[in-house]
Parts: sequence; C-alpha cells; structure tokens
Amino acid sequence: GQVRVTCTGEPVRRSVCHCLECQKRSGSAFAVQARWPREQVEISGEAREWTQMGETGQSATFRFCPTCGSTVWYTNEAMPGTVAVAVGAFADPTFPPPTVSVWEVRRHTWV
Repeated sequence: GQVRVTCTGEPVRRSVCHCLECQKRSGSAFAVQARWPREQVEISGEAREWTQMGETGQSATFRFCPTCGSTVWYTNEAMPGTVAVAVGAFADPTFPPPTVSVWEVRRHTWV
C-alpha cells in the first residue's frame, strides 16, 4: 500500500524480458510487465527511482517501493509515452499471460 498504481483499460503490451538487467533487477530468470499509455495510469504514494542503461544503449527509469524494495513500474526510452507495470505488483494470478518475449538470446535454456 505504500505505492499504488491504478491502470485503466487494457494494456497495449504484455511481455516477458530475458535481458541480464531484468534478471538482476527482478532476481529471477526474466521479468514480466504490462504497458499502458501514460494517460491511463494513476500513480500515488512515495517511490524511489534509479535509471539504468540497457544493452541497446537506451535508458529505463525504474520506480520501486522504499519500504519493501519491489519494482512497481518503469518508463523507458524505447517506448516513450508508456508506463510498464510489473505484473507481480497486481497480485492477480488471473492476469493475462505475456504475448511478447524479448531478449531471448539471454534466455535461460530451461525456460
């Protein structure tokens, strides 16, 4: 409840990313996120942020809860005007699955 993101409408993209930065950031073999147009996202509460340069040379700015450290949402240069929200932040096991998979060259062979 420290940080709240409310999204309206359907996401424009649901994806899984296998890049090394997402692996490190999420502490998992990949990260799963859904993106909405900025105007369909309402954000409240206090968050911290850091900016990371990706392997493509474009940056992403991640926002996380200062209490638990979970990444909640981020924006990136590759998809301006959108907000990516970590699917796990919804705590909804019925959330639709990703339809896009990126950075598969970094994918763990067992995935």
